[in-house]
Amino acid sequence: MATVRLNVNGQNRVVEDVDAQTPLLWVLRDSLGLVGTKYGCGVAQCGACTVHMNGNPVRSCQIPAAAASGAAITTVEGLAKADGTLHVVQQAWMEHDVPQCGYCQAGQMMSASALLAQNPKPTDADIDAAMAGNLCRCGTYHRIRKAIHSAAAKLQKA
Repeated sequence: MATVRLNVNGQNRVVEDVDAQTPLLWVLRDSLGLVGTKYGCGVAQCGACTVHMNGNPVRSCQIPAAAASGAAITTVEGLAKADGTLHVVQQAWMEHDVPQCGYCQAGQMMSASALLAQNPKPTDADIDAAMAGNLCRCGTYHRIRKAIHSAAAKLQKA
């Protein structure tokens, strides 16, 4: 058992007595109570567990907790500002009524926000490429794309 030191959503967190190989997903959910990150497939194929690690989208079901030590981790709970102001992607998701069942949406928003941080004016092809690893069983892909374009437009005005 190990002690893992993480920076999650801008806060330094210490998790005691955790197996260093425990996936980051379970440390976030079970040890830190950040349940916005979802378990989907467990093999990094569906994207439900997507978080940012040093600004890049990663599948937390496949990252050992020890490998995340010292990295800046952002979960869906950390997208909003400290004052509660929603991230532009979260706002767009609501405005375009993206979620149907909602299960995959935290991972979708994490991938979308990472895309917009790297490419503030994505094309449909850019969006499709960035979002390809996030599966939505309800098939809300057209609304996801529309919300990403909307969020990008708002970022351009800001």
